[in-house]
Amino acid sequence: MEFNMLSVVQLIGGLALFIYGMTTMGKGLERAAGSKLEKTLEKMTGNVFKALLMGLVVTMVIQSSSATTVMVVGFVNAGIMSLRQSVGVILGANIGTTITAQILRLDNGTGSGNLLMDMLKPSNLAYIVVLAGVIIMMLAKKRRTRDIADIFTGFGILFIGMSVMEGSVAPLADLPQFAELFAAISNPVLGVLVGTGVTAIIQSSSASVGILQALSTTGVISWSAAIPIILGQNIGTCITAFLSSLGGSKNARRTAMVHFYFNLIGSIIFLVVIYAIQYTVGFPFWDSPIDKGGIANFHTLFNVTCTILFLPFTGLLVKLATWSVPSGEVQEDPLAKLEPRFLTTPSLALEQAQRCIAEMGDAAKQNFHLATDPLFSSNIAPNEDAFREHESFLDRAEVEIGRYLTNIHNIRSVDQRRQTAEMMHSLSDFEKIGDYAQNIFSRMEGFRQAELAFSPAAKRELRAMCDAVGEALEMTVEGYVTRSVSVSRSVEPLEEVVDTLKERLKSRHIERLGSNECTMQTGIPFLDIVHDLEKISDHCSNIAIYTIQLGEGAEEFDTHAYAKKEYKSTTQFAEKLRFYQQKYLTQIGVQPGEA
Repeated sequence: MEFNMLSVVQLIGGLALFIYGMTTMGKGLERAAGSKLEKTLEKMTGNVFKALLMGLVVTMVIQSSSATTVMVVGFVNAGIMSLRQSVGVILGANIGTTITAQILRLDNGTGSGNLLMDMLKPSNLAYIVVLAGVIIMMLAKKRRTRDIADIFTGFGILFIGMSVMEGSVAPLADLPQFAELFAAISNPVLGVLVGTGVTAIIQSSSASVGILQALSTTGVISWSAAIPIILGQNIGTCITAFLSSLGGSKNARRTAMVHFYFNLIGSIIFLVVIYAIQYTVGFPFWDSPIDKGGIANFHTLFNVTCTILFLPFTGLLVKLATWSVPSGEVQEDPLAKLEPRFLTTPSLALEQAQRCIAEMGDAAKQNFHLATDPLFSSNIAPNEDAFREHESFLDRAEVEIGRYLTNIHNIRSVDQRRQTAEMMHSLSDFEKIGDYAQNIFSRMEGFRQAELAFSPAAKRELRAMCDAVGEALEMTVEGYVTRSVSVSRSVEPLEEVVDTLKERLKSRHIERLGSNECTMQTGIPFLDIVHDLEKISDHCSNIAIYTIQLGEGAEEFDTHAYAKKEYKSTTQFAEKLRFYQQKYLTQIGVQPGEA
């Protein structure tokens, strides 16, 4: 029996089966656990021990420290978890990932001669487990049952892949070149580079360790060759988190750096200590062959020891990561909160979308003031750069948040469907508020360039309407951000007052035009701005009513029916209406009873 091209194909095929089985089992376990894993990680506090435990448990469940770290990078990128909180989870994930190698060691590859005992060996039992998984999958009618089928199937395929890899590399034991190769890899630097490179390519330390365990069955790999490779595998697994953090916030990149520094510094310490002992005292097993159990145990020893060593120095890891990715590079994009990783967990995805829409509200509010404040003070210069930046964000946010909401998977609950509908409505209204603010800004740019000015009476009336709309927008954003029904209830009566102001201002300005108190050059911009202000108020009313309907559990979002039939008939509405009439109509000389 010789090692040939067919053996290479079998090795690659076995690796593919191994990775597929591990991924299928991990995803099945993750789905079976529902959103609990993500929600638990989301609620991590500053308690590093609690975070460590959860990182360990989650990684043991999903069988991948890379997946856990990527999840944590997503939380940090979205602002759900702080950089300091992420350290404990990452430390725990590095311990949790060792469970795969410990499972693989259960198959010692030797037969007992007893049929029953041989059938219970993982490599043989794997076929029965796969068969059970396929039968469950064929009979399954519920999603949860199919998840259980994936767990069974993935577990079996993982061991089948391992068995195929072991069979494909068996001829290598008779090749002197293979033994010479691993004798060369005994060089610690070369060994670390090989382990790092292989793991970086396949992006899984569990799979990389599995390959090493399969090769160890040849009896050619010594402890001296395996140790540097295992250390390199722990460094190579950081590539997945690096790739995940690209394009994310600076704290997301810092989280990936925490993972990297943990494994890099830990590997350096282990190399120094181990080789210092070897060259002074010496290990009796140094040149002896290593088996699957030895590889699994050293992998576990490394991660547990490094975690214990780093626990008192988590602050140092944070400082190193912060130093590596300094602040003030590029302004953070608020839409970075739209983490693709959360699309399979509706509760998290909707929470992030809501935060981004709140950012839209803040941008719309800022642009409103950038457009209107210079109307009443020559000391306030229009800030066109800031205005354009906010307007660009609003346009982009409407598209990206809308796309994000439509891509959320597994929205099953009525509440989540209602929340999604409310968000789709609200983000459109916030964007339209920005558009009307842009109209005002553009009109006033031309107005100032022509060196025109409103009359004192026109300016006073416009000031009253801007103040009323500004307050409505302030309450709209506050009500949306805090999900406050009580705050949102104050918007609609104020919107009624804005409607009254619009009619009064239009009629008065037409009178001024007729008596030549102002010219058409100033009259047209005035009426256009009044129109834009009233439209902003309308969209504030829409958003506020969506917030109220969502909070009260309404089945449909119908702003007109709600405003006309329900809320406007209440005593609370009448009282707030009189309050805002007194507050704003009196500024233009109209008494509440005259409105």
